[in-house]
Amino acid sequence: MATCDECGKHENLPYQCRRCGNTFCAEHRLPENHDCPGLSEWDDPSGVFDSGFDDSVADEGGRTSGVLDRLTGTGGPLGYFRGNMAYTFLALMWVTFGLQLLLSVVLGRPRLMSSLFVLQSNNLTYVWTWVTSIFAHNGFYHIVGNSIVLYFFGPLVERYVGSKKFAILFLVSGMTAGLAHVGSSLLLNPGIPTAVLGASGAVFAVLGVLTVLNPSLKIYLYFLIPVPLWLFTAGFALISTVFFVSPSAAGAVGQGNVAHFAHLVGLVIGLAYGRRVKGRRRVPNSLQFGSGGGRGPGGPGRRF
Repeated sequence: MATCDECGKHENLPYQCRRCGNTFCAEHRLPENHDCPGLSEWDDPSGVFDSGFDDSVADEGGRTSGVLDRLTGTGGPLGYFRGNMAYTFLALMWVTFGLQLLLSVVLGRPRLMSSLFVLQSNNLTYVWTWVTSIFAHNGFYHIVGNSIVLYFFGPLVERYVGSKKFAILFLVSGMTAGLAHVGSSLLLNPGIPTAVLGASGAVFAVLGVLTVLNPSLKIYLYFLIPVPLWLFTAGFALISTVFFVSPSAAGAVGQGNVAHFAHLVGLVIGLAYGRRVKGRRRVPNSLQFGSGGGRGPGGPGRRF
């Protein structure tokens, strides 16, 4: 475990400044927060830490781009999102869930809610639902399960690949998983409408990336039971595979309305991306992980 050269804090995923070469925690990773000599050469991109959020931080000899860097830099209007996309997506999930309840329960407009937040086979041209359905959920346990996984695993992956790439991974895997579920349902059950919502396709992608990066990472279920991450992931993959192949078995245990194929699609995307980025940085060796009502990540959605 590394130690921040500025404050002495132990850090599982340390940041290394390109200019001074020292190691820092998240709080002191920016040059201006640790009196970096690179501050005197701010126009030189080699003196600026590349968080992965802004591709305008170029290689040696390049120049930093103004607009995105000002927006996402320290003090910028979008500065919070640098290094916090996992928590931002988590907040969006709960805000969306609140809007779902407002529309369907309080205002009595369930059809409007579905048109805004549910990816449906008979309304695939509602392209906004390709994205909004990622943040919508079918119930309390559904969103809690996804929230737990995203809360614990998301920041680790984000800090490894950078906020921008994490955001792309989350959104692309979520959309792909949702569309794949709808497509597979139309092929296997033609003429039967299907719908999907939830972040589990994206969450399984995050899980897949971290599994490749550190398969031996210890997950403490209920904060007590140590389980290696590869076994945790393999268990969910096996369950999703069995329930996708045998819908009757899924229905027998109350999992018939879960989009198991979307889980597998998200996981495959995460495993593939994890192999691509593996080896760039270190990852922690243990993590406490609480369960969400025994149902695991859930969706990316539920079939209606």
